[in-house]
Amino acid sequence: MKPVAATVVCLLVVAACVPRAARAGEGSEIAPRQEIVTLGGPHSVRDKPKVKGKLMTSVGAERPITGERTVLPVLARTTDNSGRPWLRVRLPGRTLKGEPPPRTGWIKAAKTLRSITTWHIVVDLGARQVVVYRDGRRLRGYRAIVGKRSTPTPLGEYFVEENVRLTADRPGAPFALATSARSKVLQQFDGGPGQIALHGRDNVGGQLGTAVSSGCIRLADSAITWLAARLGPGVPLTIRK
Repeated sequence: MKPVAATVVCLLVVAACVPRAARAGEGSEIAPRQEIVTLGGPHSVRDKPKVKGKLMTSVGAERPITGERTVLPVLARTTDNSGRPWLRVRLPGRTLKGEPPPRTGWIKAAKTLRSITTWHIVVDLGARQVVVYRDGRRLRGYRAIVGKRSTPTPLGEYFVEENVRLTADRPGAPFALATSARSKVLQQFDGGPGQIALHGRDNVGGQLGTAVSSGCIRLADSAITWLAARLGPGVPLTIRK
């Protein structure tokens, strides 16, 4: 990871499983494995797994903050009538222009590199806690700051887009896990796409266990440092009540 001066912080506002993940609600289990793919080039996203499917959006090969390769969770695999393999994937959130792309879509499997992650992050808004799972088992839990009523942290299934190291003077330092979640209130802020991140409290403050952020999830420096050292792009993220 390399330091960047990107504003991936709360003030900016700034996962097919193998097996497929169960919805991470009360009483449900977290799947132990998540298939992910790294893109070797830009990909067109279609509504059906075929060349003549409707073009929905496109995904770049690199992420905008770190410049690292795009990694997407895989939800399903199939082949078309010509034998071409296709992947149904989760997609990054809004573009910088504020356009809301679909949450999932189909891309060609060509020019992708398959791998597996055993990590999963669950943000429990009611408990104001971040729970980390590995191999389907709860590993750690951390108290957190979540979005306030006027700028709530959005519910749903997302994933980590980028693992960002922030310089000491940046809000949210020392690290941020920028996710595919986007604020439903702040469409843009300070030039960014209203991106939701898990990050530190440096230069932003706040008391752990409260709901005072602009949508992001703030953690103690020790907690976000532990997460950033282990979790990378493509890791599934569930945000629930």
